[in-house]
Amino acid sequence: MSRSPCPSDSTRTAAVVNKEIRDLWQRSGGCLSPEDEEQYQRLLVEWAAATSGGARSAA
Repeated sequence: MSRSPCPSDSTRTAAVVNKEIRDLWQRSGGCLSPEDEEQYQRLLVEWAAATSGGARSAA
């Protein structure tokens, strides 16, 4: 049985997601590959949801 790549199967804190984002940038040397960019975008969405920023709009 394979695990779903969707992060919505568990709730992680913003701090945990932020650490993963920082680790991704460090591993990439500041230049994301297309695969890393996709992961980064997913992490940003997860981070925004964890900080309740996903439900707010810019004023």
